[in-house]
Amino acid sequence: MKLVTHLTERRKAAGLTQSQLAEFVGVSRKTINTVENHVFVPSTVLALKLAHALNCSVHDLFELPKDS
Repeated sequence: MKLVTHLTERRKAAGLTQSQLAEFVGVSRKTINTVENHVFVPSTVLALKLAHALNCSVHDLFELPKDS
């Protein structure tokens, strides 16, 4: 099942590059890229760090598809 992600939109709205966000949460730029491109589903800890970095909730970043 693919996770619906709004990470790209939130990151860009915050004026951050993938590299900047990755550095802030302690992962590689490639990790951010794979989450944004639906290749990798983040752990709970990473999802929480991303939400904190972008000043939003995990629910603002990720949701289950409507048909799940």
